[in-house]
Amino acid sequence: MQERPFKIFSGTKSRYFAEKVCNSLGCPLGNMIIEHFADGEFAVSYEESIRGKQVFLIQSTFPNSDNLMELLLMIDAAKRASAKSIVAVIPYFGWARQDRKDKPRVSIGAKLIADVLSVAGISRLITMDLHADQIQGFFNVPVDHLYASGVFLEYVKSLDLDNLVIATPDVGGTKRASAYAKFLGCPMVICYKLRKKANEISDMQVIGEVEGMDILLVDDIVDTAGTITKAANLMIEKGARSVRAIASHAVMSDPASLRVDQSQLTEIIFTDSIPYSKKSEKVKILSVADMFAESIQRVCNNESISSLYVV
Repeated sequence: MQERPFKIFSGTKSRYFAEKVCNSLGCPLGNMIIEHFADGEFAVSYEESIRGKQVFLIQSTFPNSDNLMELLLMIDAAKRASAKSIVAVIPYFGWARQDRKDKPRVSIGAKLIADVLSVAGISRLITMDLHADQIQGFFNVPVDHLYASGVFLEYVKSLDLDNLVIATPDVGGTKRASAYAKFLGCPMVICYKLRKKANEISDMQVIGEVEGMDILLVDDIVDTAGTITKAANLMIEKGARSVRAIASHAVMSDPASLRVDQSQLTEIIFTDSIPYSKKSEKVKILSVADMFAESIQRVCNNESISSLYVV
């Protein structure tokens, strides 16, 4: 059998996802060792030759920062092992919420991470549903920005909801929600929220009619679930028949799972870009591994990936 011109490797916390991608591609996951030392440091070594190969490194950079550091060491080791090209496959791009100066004297974390990855030696980035589209411009290498909408829309259609209304839990997500509403041919409503400080909402109002409707809240990240559960409860108070939510990345910091269980949400649907280990009967996980596998295959074959985009 002819050897493939590419190899796929994975960091520790994204191995579950890399294995799904490799199963979809019908190829083995590359052999790599991450050795941990007593003081918390770790070292990366490839246990097979990658000279002249196109190397895909799968690792989401969700907290803690060890996941990012692992990826950086993987990139450096691949560069020093004479890989032909190094593609960082980051299903969830962490620090993306720090994409601008929203007040004086703050860092722009997303730009810093982009610079660090570039200096480490990546030649391309494949990621999904960035918190802000303009983060693509922070990179000086090609960025393939995938969307989970293809997976979500299939599921939404299977629900066969007659009175579907798309909703956004905050004003910042109107563009994303509008794209879903336009594709599905249904109306959209907006939740307007006021924050006193991060992860704490002081007030929320619904702009639009929700009475008797089946609401689908659309977001990219659910962290503490405060916004999305407050929005769901408010929709039910306003007379909505049911409320569901879809979000690309299940950050789900405590007490998010408890809030979801105690909320008026019928269910909340995530992708498997981040491992979700907590238990909640209302949480459903859809896999995007096949989409990433198809993207990797197309990058290797120099084919367009734009046809993968639904909305």
